[in-house]
Amino acid sequence: MKAPHLLVLATGGTIAGIAGSPTRHDYRPGQIGIEDWLEQVRGFGLAAELSGKQIANIGSEDMGVPIWAALHGEIEKAMADPAIDGIVITHGTDTAEETAFLLDLTLPPKKPVVLVGAMRPADAVGSDGMRNFVNAVRVASDPDAAGRGVLLVMGDRILAARDARKVRTRGTDDAFRGFPRGSVGIVTPAALEWFGNPWREGEGARYAFPDALPDVPILYVGAGMPATSVARICGSDTKGVVIAGAGEGNMPEAVRQTLKERAGSGLVVVRASRVDEGLVDREPEDASNQFVAARALNPQKARILLQVLIANGESDLDHIQAAFDNP
Repeated sequence: MKAPHLLVLATGGTIAGIAGSPTRHDYRPGQIGIEDWLEQVRGFGLAAELSGKQIANIGSEDMGVPIWAALHGEIEKAMADPAIDGIVITHGTDTAEETAFLLDLTLPPKKPVVLVGAMRPADAVGSDGMRNFVNAVRVASDPDAAGRGVLLVMGDRILAARDARKVRTRGTDDAFRGFPRGSVGIVTPAALEWFGNPWREGEGARYAFPDALPDVPILYVGAGMPATSVARICGSDTKGVVIAGAGEGNMPEAVRQTLKERAGSGLVVVRASRVDEGLVDREPEDASNQFVAARALNPQKARILLQVLIANGESDLDHIQAAFDNP
């Protein structure tokens, strides 16, 4: 049987980072180029043919629309190329969940697309990057990975883009988790097991990839926050705002009233939570306030979805709420 051909798109991050010492804490992300990386991998005798392209070589805190657009364009070409069976993206962990979710919203699920990163640079003691990468290759090589949307592989776990979130600042053990679903599969260099059947078979892309993303800031709620905080982050060009609210998307009453006024003038307000896990459901006042509930999405993913919806011309609050109910 012919080995699957995978395209590896490199964007940098810790997985391509160098510290200069196996015990040093600080390091420089995005130092190893894709050809040098693949040269190391080819010595493992993996059952896949790998070709690579360097899209960027940055820390993922600098990820944004130009690199997202380049990634999306390369993946679309790979989707249309019958010689390519799957795509692996190397990415920094800080914003991997946002990139994965944006791509999941705007790509068809007909070929595997797998993001992978590392919590330790390549020359650190106990570096996890190469194992994570080999795991990602195994996932992207499996035909059953298609029909599941974009996936993220970290620490022997396979997470769906909708669910994946970074929950630790360091360490390789459970640095990423999934909510509301946990892992959708487990993988090692020697084995792969899925926890269910593909859930998006036959679907197309949910939304068109936008030429630009509108200004949608995140307002992080804290006790005693004044109403003037809204004006500080919501300018004249701001199209929406996501509230990283206390508990189930709560906020001080003065802030709520100010946002209610802004919502009445066309600002889309989404209530999410600063709590790590939990649903933010619709509350009775949301209808009169003209607010949207983020449901299972954390603030950073709620921001991505809202940007994509607005960029695709969506302004009806009922339709926006429906999109958050079933992202």
